[in-house]
Amino acid sequence: MKKLLNNNDLNEALYNVSNLGFVPTMGSLHKGHISLIKKSKNQCSKTLVSIYVNPTQFNNKNDYKNYPRNSKKDLSILKKLKVNFVYLPKTQDIYRLKKKAKIKLSKKEKVMCAKFRKGHFEGVIDVMDRLTKIIKPIKIFMGEKDYQQLYFVKKNIEKKYQTKIIGCKTIRNKQKLALSSRNILLNKSQIIKAEKFTQRIIAFKKRVKTMRVTPQILDKEKSELSKLFKVKIQYFELRNTYNFKVSNKIKNSKIFVAFFIGKVRLIDNF
Repeated sequence: MKKLLNNNDLNEALYNVSNLGFVPTMGSLHKGHISLIKKSKNQCSKTLVSIYVNPTQFNNKNDYKNYPRNSKKDLSILKKLKVNFVYLPKTQDIYRLKKKAKIKLSKKEKVMCAKFRKGHFEGVIDVMDRLTKIIKPIKIFMGEKDYQQLYFVKKNIEKKYQTKIIGCKTIRNKQKLALSSRNILLNKSQIIKAEKFTQRIIAFKKRVKTMRVTPQILDKEKSELSKLFKVKIQYFELRNTYNFKVSNKIKNSKIFVAFFIGKVRLIDNF
């Protein structure tokens, strides 16, 4: 495994490399990331994993400061997986061109995380544009847990760079909680609460599978979830998976949720 610490290392290592798979991460790797890496290794000749906690996608300075980092463990995982390259850039490597990308979300797109995390997706799109331009992968592998992120990256990157964005299934633990780097910030009782919260939503989805799901039904379930688990729910919405328009049926739609366990914000979709 080659460690690429700057853009000179990157350019030298990737010279004449074709059919490159790219897995962008912010570190604190878990089984979800591992599944993305394995997909890349299966589909591409070489695989590059980046570890970079991007400051421009955090709308809260404390969230950026407290984001879990464990580079020693991450590198050990990547070595065992026999990843070809790990890119560990500094901010100046990514943002060496000072000109900020002009990225604007439409009013219709400013829903869910885009509504509550001002500037977040603009930061994600910008950094993914820069990384794709630098790395030039044939495929990028991203998880469906961050479904809105996947949507925006596909929309803004795929055609521009002729790079295929591969959405990969959310990986969950045995109790159905989606794996997330932020889970490490939760204690044992909080993990159990998040698991039971998740199980309740899965049961709700099964219950309304063939029904017309009205806003009243969603509001009632949101209220019951909040009271039962004593959590703050930022949003609990049923939207279609193509353009995030509000939906009233489960088919071709997902239930999207953002909620707080203590001070830790988690997102998921079902």
